[in-house]
Amino acid sequence: MNLASEAQIRAYTELGCWGTKTLLDDFYEHAKRTPERTALVDPRNKEALLGVAPERVTYGDFARAVDGTASALAASGIGKDDIVIVQLPNCWELAMLYLAVARTGATISPIPLQWRSKELAYVAELTEAKAFITVQAFHDFKHVAMGREVQAKVPSLSRIFSYEDLREMIREPADTPRLDAIPIDANDIFTICWTSGTEAQPKGCPLSHNNWRCQSDMAAAAGMEPDDILLTAGPLVNMGAVGTVLVPWFLLGGTIVLHHPFEPMLLLEQLVQEKINYTLLVPAVLNLLLKHPAAADVDLSNIRAITVGSAPPSLWSMQEFKKRWNIDIGNIWGQNEGTGFISGVRDVPDMNLRVDHFPRYGAEGHEWSIRMAQFARTKIVDPDGNELTEEDAVGELLYKGPNNIPGYFRRPDLNETAFDRDGYLKTGDLFQIKGKLHLKFYDRAKDIIIRGGLNISAQEVENLILAHPDVQDAAAIGMPDENLGERTCAYVVPNPGKTVTLASILEFMKEQGSAVYKLPERVEVVEAIPRNPVGKIVKKALRKDIAEKLAAKK
Repeated sequence: MNLASEAQIRAYTELGCWGTKTLLDDFYEHAKRTPERTALVDPRNKEALLGVAPERVTYGDFARAVDGTASALAASGIGKDDIVIVQLPNCWELAMLYLAVARTGATISPIPLQWRSKELAYVAELTEAKAFITVQAFHDFKHVAMGREVQAKVPSLSRIFSYEDLREMIREPADTPRLDAIPIDANDIFTICWTSGTEAQPKGCPLSHNNWRCQSDMAAAAGMEPDDILLTAGPLVNMGAVGTVLVPWFLLGGTIVLHHPFEPMLLLEQLVQEKINYTLLVPAVLNLLLKHPAAADVDLSNIRAITVGSAPPSLWSMQEFKKRWNIDIGNIWGQNEGTGFISGVRDVPDMNLRVDHFPRYGAEGHEWSIRMAQFARTKIVDPDGNELTEEDAVGELLYKGPNNIPGYFRRPDLNETAFDRDGYLKTGDLFQIKGKLHLKFYDRAKDIIIRGGLNISAQEVENLILAHPDVQDAAAIGMPDENLGERTCAYVVPNPGKTVTLASILEFMKEQGSAVYKLPERVEVVEAIPRNPVGKIVKKALRKDIAEKLAAKK
């Protein structure tokens, strides 16, 4: 399935950023070179998740599993340009399916485990998926039964495979001649991942082998090196884990250690005992680790680099990791659409800048640490689409590069407005111009709090609150106000045994030098911040909650 235009293929091929090598080619090179090396390490709690003991799988066994599963899928009728939806917890078999499905000429479409029949039916209908691979049940929810219900409504969905079926496929003999005869092009779509569904429906983001290989060129800027031991704590379903660990592993080799679901003590044990060199975490996890009592004496000397995704890290957390373990924290901004920047030590050595400044890829007269940066282009525009160039101007980021989706999958209605006339993707995120070389993340356009005409970055407020010693997690939203339009409300999860009040938050933020207008005017203490399957705060739920509480007082 090739969705790129002939003009795109010609242009990026002539530039030298698109070629003929596929991610399958990359993987099999490593498997041939180091067949006895450990390729994947299961989560230590896999038996509780799937009823199967955790495994350490070598490259040789992993390659045999890819070929056996691909042969079984092909024998069941899965072939060129088919779509296979996969819904599994983190396990080595999920990582293996990315390659096995591609080996048949089909395209994998991974979805979060928390999705239910509404989302599954939508994805299956839109993609005309031919197969669904999932668990019989997980946390008392019957996923295969859900698949059967959807199958009755979606004619294309002819095959439902359970995890047990998958384990049988892995042991099938490889029909190598049949697999080798399947034409697979570097411009074929490798994955269709999905946006988190904050819109009415999730949006499919198709990325080819060439798209992914360009995106993963950023691994070097993050601090990854060939043959590293990598850990991912995020679900292998979208850019957060697929783009920052799984696909770089295809290119660089080494070992992936899987974690699921997040458990602070277990994560600390894996970081130490598996001698992890690199991992990606979200800001909330970074803060939880720093504040966990067991972290004080932990030896993290094997870690070379950590990057933070989904939201910018707090300066406090970056300073603490550097002080305690001499670990530099990098900052990743990216989307399932294939857009991305990496603010690592090589390109942004100043920690105070690295917390929210990103290298402006494509800047004339400057070379960044990664080759892909020269091919990407950016614009900052006002609400009318006019390009902004003045220092400190804030506007929406538009992004164009060989790592981007060619368009949302089978959604021409969205594509008409998602791209500008020059082919730049409208990211929906606000950035601030900082000189010729940097863009500063400001906030997601929908998360800006406008108090009396003054813009407040919810992310900035959250990072300040997260540094409070008694706070475990936090979120900031705008609450309706008749006089000022909005005021800031902070939702806070205290550390166990601690008490957090509005007064203590205000005192702490003032000590950090926060402007008065950015201070929250209400604090809601909660047991947990609502997050979607990939860790992003569900602010829609918080806005609804505070609106109901305000209405109840009237």
